Amino acid sequence: MSNTDIEIVVEDPSAPEADSPQVASVRAVDVVVCLLLLALALTLGYDNWRTGAGWETTGPQSGYFPFYLSIILGGASLYGLVAAFLSRKEASEVFVTRAQLRRVMAVLVPTVLFCLAMQFLGLYVASFLLIAGFMRMVGKIALWKSLLTAFVFTAVMFVTFDIAFDVIMPKGPLEAALGR
Repeated sequence: MSNTDIEIVVEDPSAPEADSPQVASVRAVDVVVCLLLLALALTLGYDNWRTGAGWETTGPQSGYFPFYLSIILGGASLYGLVAAFLSRKEASEVFVTRAQLRRVMAVLVPTVLFCLAMQFLGLYVASFLLIAGFMRMVGKIALWKSLLTAFVFTAVMFVTFDIAFDVIMPKGPLEAALGR
């Protein structure tokens, strides 16, 4: 008979250390996000007012609905700002620690580099580099397995999209050299 009160805990060896220093509080992140959304709402509101946010005899102008959506977004941003400043609990809560941010950046930076590399190398070469790099650096998988997996995945992706469905994908110099 099993005891349902027993809990099995498995430690993650790559988990961030618990004593890592704080980088940002919940309040700081809330304020920054609300200010960015407020700036977006003001920009969209102005642009839609400029293009026409009124009502004509034939119906609403092109900026009518987006203008009022930007007003709602701006109001929600202002509410979020007030709530962030009035909350005492969020001021002390940790949003992200240095170790957690390092783990996020380990994914974000290669993904941004992938987007940039895709413009010059094409989708398939950039995908190969991203997959092989992630498997090797983040997953600590053997180099030959990383390269083989990246090659097989990229080849399947090429056959599926480029050959079978004839979808136009961003191509780079390698595809041009191969006549694709």
